[in-house]
Amino acid sequence: MAIDTTETTSASPTAHFPLGTRLSTRDKLVLFVLCAAQFMVALDFSVLNVALPVLGKDLGMSQSALQWAVTAFALPSGGFLLLFGRIGDLYGRRRLFLTGLALFGTASLLATFAWDPASFLTGRALQGLGAAAIVPTGMSLLTTTFPEGPARDRALGISGTLLSLGFTVGMVAGGVLTDVLSWRSTMGLLSVFALIVLPLAPGLLPESRTPDRPRLDVPGAVTVTGGLLALIYALSTAAERGFGGADVIVTLAAGVFLLAAFVYVESRAHAPLVSLPMLRRRTVAWGNLGGLVTFSMMSTVVFALTLYLQETLGLSAFETGLVFGVQGVMSAVAGVYAPKVIGRFGARRTLVGSLAGQGLFVAGLVLLNAHAWSVWLATAAVSLASMCHLGAIISYGLTVTSGVPDEEQGLATGLVTSTQQVGITIGIPLLGVLATTSSDLLAGVHTVLALDAVIVLAAAVLVATGLGRDRSRPVEAEALGLR
Repeated sequence: MAIDTTETTSASPTAHFPLGTRLSTRDKLVLFVLCAAQFMVALDFSVLNVALPVLGKDLGMSQSALQWAVTAFALPSGGFLLLFGRIGDLYGRRRLFLTGLALFGTASLLATFAWDPASFLTGRALQGLGAAAIVPTGMSLLTTTFPEGPARDRALGISGTLLSLGFTVGMVAGGVLTDVLSWRSTMGLLSVFALIVLPLAPGLLPESRTPDRPRLDVPGAVTVTGGLLALIYALSTAAERGFGGADVIVTLAAGVFLLAAFVYVESRAHAPLVSLPMLRRRTVAWGNLGGLVTFSMMSTVVFALTLYLQETLGLSAFETGLVFGVQGVMSAVAGVYAPKVIGRFGARRTLVGSLAGQGLFVAGLVLLNAHAWSVWLATAAVSLASMCHLGAIISYGLTVTSGVPDEEQGLATGLVTSTQQVGITIGIPLLGVLATTSSDLLAGVHTVLALDAVIVLAAAVLVATGLGRDRSRPVEAEALGLR
């Protein structure tokens, strides 16, 4: 029988754990279920990329229409995150998490057996809707189940590692599955994940929600969801066609207007969807800025390097996947040590240092040229940058959610995951287009990587200044039980 913590999340299974206590078997199973679901969603972001040309020929989709294979997922997954995070807070996070898992698994089966573009894109959109329910509720279940301190640090460290690893594994697995089986196997893999996790979740995950049930802020939900949908559509479309299209301009303006209206609505709402005082917290505002930059700029690096490796060095899709496979392994290594670094130096210092490291290693990629040896430079630099990126992912999540009451954890983690989704979406349109539209691809890639590095390094300075000096002493690693 599932543990019920409806009345108060402080009754979660690990809430009484002293510092340094190891996770119990049940805690490890809870962590497995939550992280497997997050890994599944991360896998979905990249597993289809290599398969797109084959998919298009099989379903009769034009080259210009292929972007919708990605956009159909990105729109609902990013647009509904905040709304679903708040619904989970009010009406039950486990309930919404299980609903999202069921929807995601069913949608993956629909995409697997799609018979035409419409059925495939419907499956992708429903996958995105399921992901929008899974990600914020899964993260808030994690942060309310594992108390602030070493247990949560370990849990978020593992979750962040698998999030980064899932994206990389998806690129490698997508190429292998498409070559050996077919593009349909990439979608079938996701349904298998859902079928494994869904039966385990009900008996393991505690239910949690706010003790009272204020009315849902409908005007806030409409404006923020509409604004995010419009913004993600505009940026996703701009990645393919540039910013000159009328639909891009109109939806971009609509997105900005709706998000501005959202801020106005929230300032006057009795029970706002997003607490503006929370957004004014230094840790929330500057932590999310760090998250936005690390996600958006790293997705741009992966995009630019994929073009460089295949178009300039002439590597195959499988060989390119192997380069990013090394990146994934190094990210996994970073995930093991990141909690120890955070335990020693604190989440804020780790966030700033990780951003600086990511920027410096990306700057090294500007030395790439058309010679074959550059593949080794590319592999080493992107792997080291990804290790720093992983540290930034974990530390920004801890920075944003630390000190937030349990009844607002869904909101805080919804902000964290919205930052993640928007970051992944905006990087390529903003910078990647400089590579695809350049007459000299290598020169375009150099421009993208140089700007990328400058932005990340500037963000490190801004976040360090915005967060100010962390006056709390970092907890030693021995006290956290991380050594």
